[in-house]
Amino acid sequence: MNRNRLDRSAIAPELRRVERRLMLKSALSLGGLSMLSGCALDDEPSVERALSAMSRFTDWMQALLFSRQRLAREFDASQITRPFPFNAYYDESEIRTVDPAGWRLEVGGLVSDKRAWSLAQFRALPQKRQITRHICVEGWSAIGDWSGVPLSIFLQKVGADLRAKYVNFRCFDDYSTSIDMATALHPQTILALDYGDHALPPAYGAPMKVRIPTKLGYKNPKYLASIEVTNRFPGGYWEDQGYDWFGGS
Repeated sequence: MNRNRLDRSAIAPELRRVERRLMLKSALSLGGLSMLSGCALDDEPSVERALSAMSRFTDWMQALLFSRQRLAREFDASQITRPFPFNAYYDESEIRTVDPAGWRLEVGGLVSDKRAWSLAQFRALPQKRQITRHICVEGWSAIGDWSGVPLSIFLQKVGADLRAKYVNFRCFDDYSTSIDMATALHPQTILALDYGDHALPPAYGAPMKVRIPTKLGYKNPKYLASIEVTNRFPGGYWEDQGYDWFGGS
């Protein structure tokens, strides 16, 4: 999400409450009253409980329908959006950078090898390229060209417990998000190192971002700092403020 015109970080919780209340009113207008019987719109705790239940149901349905065999559409190079837009919860002037040579990806949780990884180690693994559409929850989309290591290959390399429920990502710009293991093992989920024919620039998440074309944009973290495999529900930056956790596109 882009904060170029307005810094909404301080008012994000209140905005989210307004959005959730409007969504509930819409549900009621469509006959949702039968599902949410007894929920008064001026009773905020009831609204939040009702919408949390709806969100959990949405996550459950998306997970049920998700298939590792179903691929997101891929495009020709002529269809790439140029320039690909910067998007984050802060302005582009506030991008944080690290020295790629000194960067290490921390690995934790349910894995047998917790040693940190360098960029050189990632570049020695098989790479996959994809031209796919990034879909933002705010209503815009753009087609980009990413290359990197399939997350499934990396998880196998570190001896991850592939029966675990979640993979959690933390970033050095203080962002975080998490995905289900089925999405982590999807063939189009990659640890992106390059954009086009060059290493990821800072605006696109250098030195590494997670590219997941089957998810909405807020599930594609940039500036990756750590990966954790876990059975404990991790949440995420936007998910903890009310966004759907599964976030399928």
